[in-house]
Amino acid sequence: MTRVEPENDETTKPPEAASTAGISDAERELYGGRLRYDQSFVRHEGPLTRLGFGRMAAALPRMVGMVLHTGWETDRRALAGVVAAQLGQGVTAGWGLVAVNSVLTQLFADGPTADKLREALPSLAVLAVAAVATAVLAAWSTAMSGRLEPQVERAVSTRYYTAVTGVEVEATERPEVQRILEAGRFGTDSARSMLRLSVGVGNVVIGMVAAAVVLASLHWALLPMLLAIALPKGWGAVRSARREYLSRLNWIDHRRAIGSLLACLTRPHAAGEIRVHAAGTKLLSSYEEMSRQTEAEQRRLARAQASTDLVAGAFAGVASLACYGVLWWLLASGGLPLAVGGTAVIAIRTSTARLTSLVQQVNRLYEELLFLTDTEDAIKIAGENAIPSSGKPLPDPPLEVRAEGVSFTYPGADSPSLKGVSVRVPRGKVTALVGANGSGKSTLTKVLAGLLLPAEGDVWWVGESGERVELREADRAQVFRAVGILDQHFPQWEMTAAANVAIGAGDRPRDMDRVRKAAEEAGVLELVEGLPHGWDSIVFKGYERGVQLSGGQWQKLGSARTLYRQAPFLLVDEPTSALDPHAEIASFRGLWSLAEEGHAVVLVTHRLAATMNADHIYVLDQGRVVEDGTHDELMAHVGGLYQGMFTAQAAQYGLAPAAGLPGPRGAQPSDHQTAS
Repeated sequence: MTRVEPENDETTKPPEAASTAGISDAERELYGGRLRYDQSFVRHEGPLTRLGFGRMAAALPRMVGMVLHTGWETDRRALAGVVAAQLGQGVTAGWGLVAVNSVLTQLFADGPTADKLREALPSLAVLAVAAVATAVLAAWSTAMSGRLEPQVERAVSTRYYTAVTGVEVEATERPEVQRILEAGRFGTDSARSMLRLSVGVGNVVIGMVAAAVVLASLHWALLPMLLAIALPKGWGAVRSARREYLSRLNWIDHRRAIGSLLACLTRPHAAGEIRVHAAGTKLLSSYEEMSRQTEAEQRRLARAQASTDLVAGAFAGVASLACYGVLWWLLASGGLPLAVGGTAVIAIRTSTARLTSLVQQVNRLYEELLFLTDTEDAIKIAGENAIPSSGKPLPDPPLEVRAEGVSFTYPGADSPSLKGVSVRVPRGKVTALVGANGSGKSTLTKVLAGLLLPAEGDVWWVGESGERVELREADRAQVFRAVGILDQHFPQWEMTAAANVAIGAGDRPRDMDRVRKAAEEAGVLELVEGLPHGWDSIVFKGYERGVQLSGGQWQKLGSARTLYRQAPFLLVDEPTSALDPHAEIASFRGLWSLAEEGHAVVLVTHRLAATMNADHIYVLDQGRVVEDGTHDELMAHVGGLYQGMFTAQAAQYGLAPAAGLPGPRGAQPSDHQTAS
């Protein structure tokens, strides 16, 4: 949720405040308003950002436990090795302090120095063994952590992306859902960081526990003082991490927009406008302006961090001073032997250094915890909005898709994109959808493909003997397997030419014979096999073996992808917009041949010279089917929408369009009355 500030917002604030809280010219000009969540939103998001120290301490073990559980499921041997190494280092740290105390006791005892050194040798040997053991265990922990961390990151990332890619398309159109899904992406690598930090924190904590045990055994009064040093720094770590996370949450859209500005500068598709239209100059100046805003925010965070560190450090310093005061009093009053006091000083200094490390790592750990929580929230929201994993099986084979009274409104839209639409899509026929831009054609294809569920009406999958299954109750995985789509904005994958075709059936092993056959039918086989690396050429400049394809060549490759899928129902949206006339004619002939082979072809196009040969044509206007029938029937309707569009296109050439494609094979029965 963003809001547009008043035009004079910057004039009422100091320059830095304006750049941080107001709207920059770049934000207003390129994005229409501020790209940060308002504070009312932030206050109602991220409950962990409002936790006190105690509740945070309770939440941290749960999230660390989740990461460790993932590690256990991923690689038990590596996790066991890490835990054993950390416990071993804690034990050796304790032995080391005990050995130090023994050495000091021997050295401060009465007697000749040579005798005292000789008697201290066993303790010195224990100290040396403890140091070697600590080094070996640390190396073992590093090796096991390096083996485990990427596996944990992969496991969490797989969970996240599996959940996100299974979300209903309609849910991704809702800003409140998309925002959570997007925020979860930043936490996918937090699991790896949390595991690494958990290992570091575990190492420090075990060492401090060992030191605390030794201190408590020396004198009970030393232990509370050590805790008094820890608490202020712990408070500072939580406060700083919470502030940093809240800032990132507030600025997430702003940072994403900055990244998109830079990405555009290096993309080949924008190269012309970047240079000729001076778009690059505008993008760079906007990047600099928006970056200055984030720099101001970083300065604000740094000042707040310095204040927090100063307060926490002051209290920790007072606690340290008090701790040494207690130690001095114990030594002066005879409550501690001098040797034990020396051991206590070493333990306190060691623990203080470890405490500094602990605070830094807990600070990072808490921050990563917040981002990992975003990922878990995204997985939860994705699950709540997931496409059902089961349902009624489709008729075998499905022979027709029938929409009856279908209406659909995109989230946040003022008016529906479809209003009571009824169409029939039988196999063995070409069904054309025509109409002006925004009339609902593409939305209707998404409904027919099962990507969108209608708000009203039904979509039936009909079988040979009349049995039928409604889309909401159907096994959507079966629906998707029965459908092939070629959208006008189809993905141009930065992969090889072979992969760009074979991904049309991404759930099946690649069949290169079928890849070549699909490419041949799409008219792109000769082109691909003539590339420097053939099918292994990466169809994107910038990679080794990379090549650049034209728009028309890409469109042929996209057509080959759809043909490779061999689905019984094909939905193609403007499949020839970038093709030359001969290639366009060949492409339409290919679609007609697919219908002759028994496929259902839904053709969305503005090229009405092609629709004149469709078996049935539906004319949409403002989300409604206003006319339907064959080309001849629609042209006989003088003053009709289709007749007007067709005549307007024909007039551009000054003559009637020549029939260059196969003729219709019989009109499809209609559920609609032709508009009069």
